Amino acid sequence: MPLTPSGFPLFLTFDLDCETMWTGRDPAYANRPILMSQGAYGWKVGAGRVLNLLDRYGLKATFFVPGLIIDQREALIVEILRRGHEIAHHSYTHTWILNLTPDQEREEMEKGFQSIKRVTGRAPRGWRSPAAELSPITMPMLVEYNFDYSSNFFDDDSPYLHTVNGQDTKLVELPFRWVLDDAPFFQYSIVLPGRTMQSPSALLEAWKSEFDVLYAEDRMMMVAMHPEIIGQPSRIKALEGLIEHALKHPKVWIGRCDELVKDIRPGLERARLEACK
Repeated sequence: MPLTPSGFPLFLTFDLDCETMWTGRDPAYANRPILMSQGAYGWKVGAGRVLNLLDRYGLKATFFVPGLIIDQREALIVEILRRGHEIAHHSYTHTWILNLTPDQEREEMEKGFQSIKRVTGRAPRGWRSPAAELSPITMPMLVEYNFDYSSNFFDDDSPYLHTVNGQDTKLVELPFRWVLDDAPFFQYSIVLPGRTMQSPSALLEAWKSEFDVLYAEDRMMMVAMHPEIIGQPSRIKALEGLIEHALKHPKVWIGRCDELVKDIRPGLERARLEACK
């Protein structure tokens, strides 16, 4: 049976990191204007190109946004909301968690939480870590802040409920993997790890193959992208190719992470109860 009553879930998510992709690693990069311009492409050009593509296909998505970008680019966030998309938590400054003290990590959580609440009028429902890292206090904080879902782990191709400190929780994991992220294919910068630039056709081939296997297994597909990367001309065509490929299949559900969680949590909770019998 499909994971949800709606069918096969395909999630197109966007980490709107912009300049924080660089400054989150080293604040001194803010003094290097060419590096900053690579991040600025995300809010100046890439985000609009992504939004227009989603509009053409009538699709809704989730944008994980650092609170600093929300505070700096509020007009863009308001436009994302106006078009019906979700804003989810992606820290405040995009600083790697493993470089923070517990007090600093809590400050990042609280400031980002309040930035989202101020602009959207509600608490964020989901959280994604900068650079896919967690500390010992991260998961307990997600429970404390009453998040509905996380999208961080790489250990499954289906959603599941987290157990935190030995306690069952309502927190749903929407996992992904590096092959479903645009950065390993395209992130090129003289100061960032990776320094790779593959053909958009390589990404499209990989993502279509991933889709075909996951669809056949009635799982889900979580794609993580960055407007400063996927929003470039040749790459947006690769994303459009994935969308067109997916929409040729029946019962494909493309939408927001918060809406998926409402759809699937009852089934996950029933399965957990059955497993305990």
